[in-house]
Amino acid sequence: MTSARRTASRKDEPARAESSTGLPRFSVDYLDRRADPTIDFFRFATGRWSDTHPIPADKTRWSGFDELRERNFRAVRRILEEAARARRTTRDAARQKVGTMYAASLDSAGRRRRGLEPVEAERQAIEEIRSVEGLATVVARLHGVGVAALFAPEIAPDDRHSGVYALYLSQGGLSLPDRDYYLLDSFSAVRAAYREHVGHLLRLAGDSPTDAARSAAAVVEVETALARASRTRVALRDPAKNYHRFAPASLARRYRRFDWAEYLRLRGRRRPEYLVVGQPEFFGALDRLLGKIPPERWKSYLRWQLIHDSAPHLDAPLVDEDFAFFHRRLLGQERPEPAWKRAAEQVDGALGEALGRLYVERHFPPEVRARMLELVRDLNEVVRDRLERVPWMTAGTRRRAVAKFDRFTTKIGHPEKYRSYARVRVAEGDHLGNLRRAWAAEIARNLARVGKPVDRNEWRMTPPTVNAHFVPTQNEIFFPAGILQPPFFDPAADDAVNYGGIAVVIGHEITHGYDDQGRKYDANGNLRDWWTPADAREFGKRSQRIVDQYSRFEPLPGLHLNGALTAGENIADLGGVSLAFEALERRLADGRTPDRPIDGFTPRQRFFLSYGQIWRGSMRDEEARRRVATDPHSPGRFRVNGALANLPEFWKAFDVPPGAPMRQAPDRQVVIW
Repeated sequence: MTSARRTASRKDEPARAESSTGLPRFSVDYLDRRADPTIDFFRFATGRWSDTHPIPADKTRWSGFDELRERNFRAVRRILEEAARARRTTRDAARQKVGTMYAASLDSAGRRRRGLEPVEAERQAIEEIRSVEGLATVVARLHGVGVAALFAPEIAPDDRHSGVYALYLSQGGLSLPDRDYYLLDSFSAVRAAYREHVGHLLRLAGDSPTDAARSAAAVVEVETALARASRTRVALRDPAKNYHRFAPASLARRYRRFDWAEYLRLRGRRRPEYLVVGQPEFFGALDRLLGKIPPERWKSYLRWQLIHDSAPHLDAPLVDEDFAFFHRRLLGQERPEPAWKRAAEQVDGALGEALGRLYVERHFPPEVRARMLELVRDLNEVVRDRLERVPWMTAGTRRRAVAKFDRFTTKIGHPEKYRSYARVRVAEGDHLGNLRRAWAAEIARNLARVGKPVDRNEWRMTPPTVNAHFVPTQNEIFFPAGILQPPFFDPAADDAVNYGGIAVVIGHEITHGYDDQGRKYDANGNLRDWWTPADAREFGKRSQRIVDQYSRFEPLPGLHLNGALTAGENIADLGGVSLAFEALERRLADGRTPDRPIDGFTPRQRFFLSYGQIWRGSMRDEEARRRVATDPHSPGRFRVNGALANLPEFWKAFDVPPGAPMRQAPDRQVVIW
């Protein structure tokens, strides 16, 4: 394994790729030099890696993201195993809790002894339902421990009053990945297998074969009806059309069959000033369904939701059946991930900042944050200059765009103050109980904040997470420690590699503030139309081109991307790579970055190769179908080829002639930011 210290001796020397257990950094060894970069740049930049890195049996895809996630979780595993060994002697409360939770997660004998005991109280509450009016009591109880039945409650900054938290109610209640799985003919075989799975899992949970079959039919009936009432994922992307304020009394009058007063009382929000309903027609349909479907079928549905949510954390037969459908059948995953990995993910999800503190102490050196701040400054200079001279915008809208950007803030690595989990009781050998108590504490913490000021210091990702995100209500960008490693950020690499990696990610997240969703939020993070009609039309015309481009791409034969669903991410990809390239050009121009080849490639070529390699990867066909239906991100091949085909800087770097697949025709080229 090559150390970062050794490869960092000279800035202009290439950083080499490492083994699958090391840093997954940029490498020219990943190139397929037989491929023509003007035809398929993704294949040219990543083809040899793809040929030599098959998808592991316990994964549905394999990519640069996944290589880094695996490395992070191996680091997390060492932390957790040490914490588990020391859990009875340590005086560090966070270390004690994560160690105890990890040990309980791996206690298969304890799960077997407990059987269905961890869900018995909720099962009994469901059995005691005698009428539709009693559903609200049980749904409130299930929501309180994180079981997503009927609809989806959430606490988030109010889109139209971003300084306070609001209670949102949105469509939900489905078990399959999307409404399309219930409604489209292409998923008919999946639906048949799903119904069989529901019956089988309920039999394992104690139902007789007859009762299980009857309940499975009821579950499919209820969920299909909810799916018909649900908006498409494209329709959900318009924040203005998914925002409807209701006073609690108005909600209760409009949707009478569900006892909203009792639901809110049990959730600890007896009289909130208002609620935000995302999709009123969904709740109208739910209200009508409550009048049509008998209580016994609702009980079957709620019992299923409880068992389905709990199955991965119960005894082995239920875990295995859950995997057999939701992973092997639905996603093509051949075998489960190892138990330690699942346990580590569960601790990260339940006690994320307690674990995150331990991770940061060991794996996030301060100099990484300092280098990231420099990269952010470089990108900010480019973005501000671009916004000040956007040629297609009128002066007033341009000024407001700049004013919004001046309010952007960036968080790097980890929270300044970690969250306390003092109220979470973690007990030996009580795996699901530990998770439920952690989830319940987090849900209660959020509910208590409704109507109160937004905590601007809070993070929404844990430090080991390999991702980044933009929060439109805060105009804020987050880069957890987990992503600040190769292939995205590599202190041992030349500038071109880092600007093609993490600088593109920075630019991507900034651009989200001006994509087809983010542009609708103003400088204060409020959902407000600050565009002139002419500028909005011009943006719409340009963004429609990107929708049209990506709708032509086929991840599988005959399966096209949904260009409208992926529009925001595609706009951000195009903006991110364009902004980061200009930032690199400025460094080359003033001499901060040497303008000389490495490994036979110029810095500009290495920039684009690095961009290609951060999206290297492949996925199983079943997973590809799920992602086309549900994921707002395009697959890696199209994130690379789709964005670069619009960039004259790329055409110049690789001598792409007019008419080549990697060069958009002038009437199709997209230029937004």
